[in-house]
Amino acid sequence: MTADLVQRIWQHRGKLVAGLTKRYGVPQLAWFETHDDIMEAIKRDKQLKEWKRARKIEPVQAKNPHWRDLYDDICR
Repeated sequence: MTADLVQRIWQHRGKLVAGLTKRYGVPQLAWFETHDDIMEAIKRDKQLKEWKRARKIEPVQAKNPHWRDLYDDICR
């Protein structure tokens, strides 16, 4: 993980930037994806934003069924 990404996640956790974390008070990081290409990452982000909530939960349940906070894992 890059320092920029870790800082961005930290900002969201601290509710310092607008977004789902601040709006709904969801402090933990339960799932994430990495992409080598920024354009691919943006495309995927737009795709995910169109999904209904139930469909968004599926990848979390598949890879992190206990919804463990993954923040510490990516900061190492």
